[in-house]
Amino acid sequence: MPNSINYAVDYSRALAQAYPYALYFGDLYNTPNNGRYKWINSKTIAIPSISTTGRVNGNRDQISGISRNYDNAWEQKELTNHRKWSTLVHPEDIDQTNMVASITNITRVFNEENKFPEMDAYTISKFYALWTAQSKTANTTALTAANVLTVFDTMMKAMTDARVPETGRILYVTTGVKDLIKNAQQIQRTFNVQNGSNQLKMAIDSIDLVKIVPVPDALMKTAYDFTTGWAVGQSAKQINMFLVHPSAVITPISYQFSKLDEPSAGSEGKYIYFEESFEDVFILNRRVNGLQFNITNP
Repeated sequence: MPNSINYAVDYSRALAQAYPYALYFGDLYNTPNNGRYKWINSKTIAIPSISTTGRVNGNRDQISGISRNYDNAWEQKELTNHRKWSTLVHPEDIDQTNMVASITNITRVFNEENKFPEMDAYTISKFYALWTAQSKTANTTALTAANVLTVFDTMMKAMTDARVPETGRILYVTTGVKDLIKNAQQIQRTFNVQNGSNQLKMAIDSIDLVKIVPVPDALMKTAYDFTTGWAVGQSAKQINMFLVHPSAVITPISYQFSKLDEPSAGSEGKYIYFEESFEDVFILNRRVNGLQFNITNP
């Protein structure tokens, strides 16, 4: 087994590198906002904003009074999502399972089957809660192959009207909606012949330069229970489409710790693995229009 210090360092580094690829919403954990704003303590980020007045008519013959025509403010975001996980591993379990129960394998399964899905579930549900808390209402049109692109255009127009940048938008959809887009009546399909065979491949990965990311239905809900791991909440609604510009959100991770302790008398001869993190996701208040949702309204 690797020693405790090396394992913790290597594991933390590998974990950070895995986020963009292992999380369905990994692109949102790569938002430039994560390194742009100031931490004022271990759990609070301060986001500055400046507002100004507009221009007025000039006068070539007079000098008008000059006053301060701008103001600045601070928007504070406090992290509240504090999570941990631990386990005991007996050395004989490792030997008797031919290394199957090694801590490397245990944490890999934990990450892939529990931690990463939980982070995805928290991300989408927290964004939806923050968005609706700012008096925003999701589109509830029942999607079909005949109207899915019309709904998409409506969401895009709402962003454009709010001056959200067109470049860089991402559309997260359920796998069923991805199929609707593939079969949309208005879509132009590209077929590529592979290896000279008669097999055809149809791939639609973007619309109007918007990247499309399919997400399992279970990870596109409006509410979850995070008592132990994650579970779909009783009041949850299905999110079908989530259109977002990464510049509208921030996904800070304040603290991560992982440690593997060697067997000792205090642990009764067992390895002890423990990890802890302090993280959260937020919408920048002045960029709330950079998110749009379509949900199923029961």
